[in-house]
Amino acid sequence: MEMADLIDALLAIIVTVGGWWASNTSREQKRLEILLNKTREEYATKYELREDMKRVMDALHRVEDKLDKALSRD
Repeated sequence: MEMADLIDALLAIIVTVGGWWASNTSREQKRLEILLNKTREEYATKYELREDMKRVMDALHRVEDKLDKALSRD
């Protein structure tokens, strides 16, 4: 086998491995894009988040009022 044949075989292997790697990377990127889109769809909207925060703040205000009443009695 001549040196040119060895170089050609080595280049073919390198190109094949590079193509395989690029293909897998592309598939993984598409998979991650799909997962990201699903996450965006399922994530709370601003309106839902605003309502949840309002309930939390109302609860905190009630606790604060109770603490104020308890401290004012002392």
